[in-house]
Amino acid sequence: MAIVVTALSEQIYNTIRDRLISGELTVDKAIRQDALAKELGVSKIPLREAFARLERDGLLVSITNRGFFVPPMSVDEAEEVYALRLKIEPDAVARAAKLATDAERQHVFDCLKNLSQVDSHDRVVWGGLHRAFHMALVHPSQGKITFKIIERLHVVCERYVNKHLEPTGRTKRAMREHTAMLEAWNNGQSKIVRSMMHDHISSTLTDLREQFKIEKAGAAKRLSA
Repeated sequence: MAIVVTALSEQIYNTIRDRLISGELTVDKAIRQDALAKELGVSKIPLREAFARLERDGLLVSITNRGFFVPPMSVDEAEEVYALRLKIEPDAVARAAKLATDAERQHVFDCLKNLSQVDSHDRVVWGGLHRAFHMALVHPSQGKITFKIIERLHVVCERYVNKHLEPTGRTKRAMREHTAMLEAWNNGQSKIVRSMMHDHISSTLTDLREQFKIEKAGAAKRLSA
């Protein structure tokens, strides 16, 4: 029975996460747990387990006597999560470039091919495949704890990745960078791929800073109008 509940909780987690990433769940309204449980045809027990996990991952926040909310994206959170990625991910990818087997290298090629074939406007699908590509680059590093930490950071990052892709041309740039990184990674050029991954993450953070700055200025202008 416990195995079934865990599997169901995982399904609920993925469903809610996808709705959150797509923007279907907004930051200004409490999530109606009764209505959601009824819609999904589940009891509150696995629903609460999924909510607890989403809160641990930083995707939901609970407010006493008010319920669960989607936290707003912020430049402070982006700074924190991308700083952590910069400290861990480039080194892990560099190690993986040296250790990857032929099967693991083929898997990364398949991940990038899958990513290139989906519409970037489908944020849930594109985001999931984007995360799968990055994690495939990390996986051969043989550090289970490191892998889990980076995976969790990518889950938190997913909304920010989607936000970063809003301006025209960003998806094409991302794919060019992914393709170049994969070539260096596949050739075992660890120092080069470390530098490329660092630049890839840094440039995304730089763009996000600018986007938040523009949005903040726009909001201030509307308030003063």
